[in-house]
Amino acid sequence: MELLWLVPALPLLGFALLTLARRLVRGVAALIGVGSIGLSMLVTLWIAYSFLVSPPQSGAASDTVWSWIALGDFRVSVAFYLDSFSLVMILVITIVGFFIHLYSAGYMEGDDGFARFFAYMNLFTASMLILVLADNLLLLLVGWEGVGLCSYLLIGFWYRDPANARAAVKAFVVTRTGDAAMLVGFLLLFTSLGTLNIQDLLSKAVSQWPSGSGIAIAAAALILAGALGKSAQLPLQTWLPDAMAGPTPVSALIHAATMVTAGVYLVARTHAIFALAPPVQLAVGIIGVATLLIAGFSAITQRDIKRVLAYSTMSQIGYMFLALGVGAWGAALFHFVTHAFFKSLLFLAAGSVILAMHHEQDLLKMGGLWKRAPVAFWTFLVGALAMAAVPPLISGFSSKDWILSWVWSSPAGGPVLYVLALLGVLLTATYTARLVTLAFFGRERDVPEHVHPGGALIAVPLIVLAVPALFLGLIQTPRSLGGVNLFASFVQGVLPEPGAEGPPSTELLLMAVSTLVALAGLVLGWALGVSQARAHLARREAEPAGSPLHRFLLSGWGFDWLYDRAIVGPYRWLARINQSDVADWIARGFAALSRLLNRLLSLAQTGRLRWYATALGIGAVAIVAMVVFL
Repeated sequence: MELLWLVPALPLLGFALLTLARRLVRGVAALIGVGSIGLSMLVTLWIAYSFLVSPPQSGAASDTVWSWIALGDFRVSVAFYLDSFSLVMILVITIVGFFIHLYSAGYMEGDDGFARFFAYMNLFTASMLILVLADNLLLLLVGWEGVGLCSYLLIGFWYRDPANARAAVKAFVVTRTGDAAMLVGFLLLFTSLGTLNIQDLLSKAVSQWPSGSGIAIAAAALILAGALGKSAQLPLQTWLPDAMAGPTPVSALIHAATMVTAGVYLVARTHAIFALAPPVQLAVGIIGVATLLIAGFSAITQRDIKRVLAYSTMSQIGYMFLALGVGAWGAALFHFVTHAFFKSLLFLAAGSVILAMHHEQDLLKMGGLWKRAPVAFWTFLVGALAMAAVPPLISGFSSKDWILSWVWSSPAGGPVLYVLALLGVLLTATYTARLVTLAFFGRERDVPEHVHPGGALIAVPLIVLAVPALFLGLIQTPRSLGGVNLFASFVQGVLPEPGAEGPPSTELLLMAVSTLVALAGLVLGWALGVSQARAHLARREAEPAGSPLHRFLLSGWGFDWLYDRAIVGPYRWLARINQSDVADWIARGFAALSRLLNRLLSLAQTGRLRWYATALGIGAVAIVAMVVFL
């Protein structure tokens, strides 16, 4: 595993070249931006091959690059840790990231900030790779904050529009709220256990802390706060829909392979601590199921194609948190893998639709695009069926069915959580079918005469990503569909399962119920899409505001309204009335003193050489006198 350091280093090198070498021609910038991720992907594939052919004796390997901090007995290294869990993560990040970068070369072709865009994207990918490979909390924090910084830069990439700048600031501030709590949690772990090494921390926590101890609960709760911010889960979810202000490839990278999955990774990586804090682990599941329902209801009402997908991301991450909450660590990771492929496919196909519509994103102004943009349609359909969990070969079905099975059978799950998760299946299928119906079927409503969904650089990534989105579920299937257990057996040494599986008959019944619910959701979503399209055609000139319930769901359940009045407004009021406090007096005093000194010194600048020479002579005499007499 000597090449492990190259995985994050190559995108970092690409970032450095794109940043330092200004005014690059677009072809060279694209070659560096895409090529650095491509090389990182190839190195990752080689590492994966070596790991599978000749696995490390302990099941994990580490690569220490250099000693970072050495103060007495306290030492921190820049070191990377590879086990089956982190290997899955870097495979998904580099493969999905490469095709998003390739797509970006076509999508961003005419943008003035072409090289700057790829510099940010390279740094974003490198930060996520550092995060998932870090063997200590300090290096993990570097990757974590790097991801947050890049999200700010990319969401606000078109910063000349004030709305985009506000969305970037909002994402930065909201996620920092969770990050502050997480940092306190890291400090608590370090002061209590005496190490920053993640594996040592987990083993010491298991051996020293009893289950349910106060310190374990506090540490898990603080770590969870950071995960909620990055993964856009309740109550820190409000930044994600506004993050659609960035270019579509940014949305794909944030939602599929990087930022929003960082929280899932953090909770799963520290699962031993959460297992010692049952109340917090239960909270993870409850927050997950609440988020998936709130986001699902909101997605049904959205008109912007990217906002529908944004709320769907919140919902699907909610499924991952639900799985983490019931102890189904492997199922959560598998849904991360399938979601990365089908959600990146959906966003990139949506980008092709947006290009075809001349950058129009309103679903009610589309329709009939399945003929005009066939590649975008068929690939989007694959991603949509995967997200709606339609059996038997669609990847999302296998991962979501695995989660639902554990929610029912895990000691930490039960019928209540299962029924709520099943309602999430209905909502997912409904908003997915509505989305496809409005965008691709029915009469053309406001479709331009000339439709250009993009060239080869747009089409090739869509076609390639559609393959794993369609067939990836075959590596982990229910027992009634072959019982393939490749993924679970690969990660089980790192991410244990919550208990014994239920009988095959129960699993078959649960699968049948979830399938019927998903099919019912597809029918409901189709009917909803058809009725909304007809209503739009009937009243083009005066679109009604909708019912209060519709407006409530459209606003994301009013969380922004609540936070503006409960937090943002009072903070601004306090800032206004406190704008002349003691701190300001001190700052103004220093400023006044600097101006006074400037005026005094300026008096000496007369422009007369004889005065300057006299001053030099007096100074020289004074210095000689001090040396002689003092």
